[in-house]
Amino acid sequence: MELKDKKVIVTGGARGIGRSLVEQLFNEDAIVGIFDIDREQFKEIKETYPNVLCIECDTTNPDQVEASVETFCEQFGKIDILVNNAGILYSAPLVSLSENGLKKHDARMWEKVISTDLNSVFYMTVSVVEKMLLKRTKGVIVNISSVSASGNAGQSAYSAAKAGVNALTATWAKELSPMGIRVVGIAPGYTNTESTQTVMNEKVLKDIVKKVPMRRLGKADEIVKSILHVIENDFFNGKIIEIDGGLII
Repeated sequence: MELKDKKVIVTGGARGIGRSLVEQLFNEDAIVGIFDIDREQFKEIKETYPNVLCIECDTTNPDQVEASVETFCEQFGKIDILVNNAGILYSAPLVSLSENGLKKHDARMWEKVISTDLNSVFYMTVSVVEKMLLKRTKGVIVNISSVSASGNAGQSAYSAAKAGVNALTATWAKELSPMGIRVVGIAPGYTNTESTQTVMNEKVLKDIVKKVPMRRLGKADEIVKSILHVIENDFFNGKIIEIDGGLII
């Protein structure tokens, strides 16, 4: 699929990998809408990319998702591509020792991560696919997963959510491909983004870098290139590409 003039929704497009993707899509002459809750970033984005549609949308809320997708369609007529990028990174073991004894994984954070990283993918995709089918659009759904989907110590909720994303990618590809909609996934490794720097301290990051054969974190634009590749390759479908510098071999 060529990107020129294609109508694209990027969730979580205000920062990090999503922001880099929005910039590249704009450079490829795509028509882009950002669904995000970070409205503080919207002003800066609009100053640089005035034609990008910024919609404040909590993708964990199905009613907001429905309304936002409708707004996008009213303005642009249809949706060609959805990139499910919105998510949060959270690390905590199932149980850990503290000064006060055993500390259990926070149940509220479990629910928040599952809601943000998995439920939102379902809400967005079911709403967008409905519009694609009504308009008979041959579209692409790109799900941003993680190499943690295979199970990463200290990330019960995050790993579970991303494993779910991988399962949905395969399931939806089987269901939707006969109707002309491809579903694909990208699983980044540890990437040098603001969220990574915020969640992980310097020691943890140094330990991670030692485990990566290339001895560095990934760059946002390297992940973006892979996203664009799976969009443009019309025979790529139902698979997850891991972009992790060789961390998982």
